[in-house]
Amino acid sequence: MALLQLGSPGVSLAIMTVGRVFLLRHGETEWSASGKHTGRSDIPLTERGRRLAVAAGELGRTLRGDDPPALVLTSPRGRARDTAELAGLRIDRVDERLAEWDYGEAEGRTTPEIRETVPGWTVWTHTCPGGETPDEVARRADDLLADVRTALGGGDVVLVGHGHFSRVLIARWIGLPATEGVRFAMEAASWAVLGDERGVPRLDHVNVRPMELG
Repeated sequence: MALLQLGSPGVSLAIMTVGRVFLLRHGETEWSASGKHTGRSDIPLTERGRRLAVAAGELGRTLRGDDPPALVLTSPRGRARDTAELAGLRIDRVDERLAEWDYGEAEGRTTPEIRETVPGWTVWTHTCPGGETPDEVARRADDLLADVRTALGGGDVVLVGHGHFSRVLIARWIGLPATEGVRFAMEAASWAVLGDERGVPRLDHVNVRPMELG
């Protein structure tokens, strides 16, 4: 249990926290398996992705224990909602802020394909014409995390979403720029756990995955 100090300088709001934030990335899709950037596109889970989602649910119960979470939010994309349901989570609300990074013209393309015309391109270091900037993604993550913190007094919060945006959430939770999400892995159907140390946000676990399935 800890106190988080929120608010603008000179105005603080103490919130008693008893829970942690659990991030779950959706299971495998054909596009995620091939490295295609998948933002707005609603690509379904593969059969392997569905099995991984079920296994991720079992792993999540090991990480969290048997008490139900205080709040479960999911991205509006079907691959995230299906992962939540297959993992045995009761979805409280679909939250648009959990959508994946909007890749704009990079949608549906792999990094090697993009680098044929933009050498050295990554989503962390270059622009996504027609999509979101790192600052825009960071503001979306900060807005979501501010609401999540107010719910932690009731227990754990589970956020079911996507790879890049989950990595931004991790970075912003511990006070790093959105682009520092490059330093954290979040593979398909993996978990990250965000906690605190006497009110100081910390990263407890990252990229915790179910055992490989055939």
